[in-house]
Amino acid sequence: MTSKDLILIGAGGHAKACIEIIESRGEYSIAHVVGQESEVGLNILGHTVRHTDSDLATLRGKYEFAFIAVGQIYSPEPRMKLHARLAELGYQLPTILSKNAIISRFAEIASGSIIMNGAILNANCRIGRNVIINSGSLIEHDVLVGDHCHVSTRVTINGGTKIGQGTFLGSGTVIRNGIEIGENSFVGMGSVISRSLPSNSNHKESL
Repeated sequence: MTSKDLILIGAGGHAKACIEIIESRGEYSIAHVVGQESEVGLNILGHTVRHTDSDLATLRGKYEFAFIAVGQIYSPEPRMKLHARLAELGYQLPTILSKNAIISRFAEIASGSIIMNGAILNANCRIGRNVIINSGSLIEHDVLVGDHCHVSTRVTINGGTKIGQGTFLGSGTVIRNGIEIGENSFVGMGSVISRSLPSNSNHKESL
């Protein structure tokens, strides 16, 4: 299989995890890593950062595919803005699936999302665009995760739950079946959520 050249945007810890998964798949070859001005010259797992966001338009003249490897905790805005910018420039954003994830053939995963090592996605779950499903998380049947969310490590989302776009779920969070978490919410590490939360919630304790 011939790999396709890809621009990776991000040079932090999450980018390192993305590089490992992308390279292990072999479908895409990382042509350039794009970082911040302060990161130019850094070596990220064998890839030297040579470009910043200001070069994305120029790079589009040569490359079709790009992937957002910027992490997300307190705000989805940086990833959302990058997503909009890449779409405006006409980049294609692939879906990246770890070989070590277990993904139902009935799951739906939109463009620009990554499913990381050890994640489990069960039947009829739907994952939106530009989503991170991080290592070891369990997404049960009929779950909907909206665009631009980060489901952090070892999160459990039980069946029929809806997660609004732009929401962050901290490591180890457990969410009861059949409830809804509104858009742009923050759920802190280790939370146990047993009732629905409105949009823009900032939750740091168990419910």
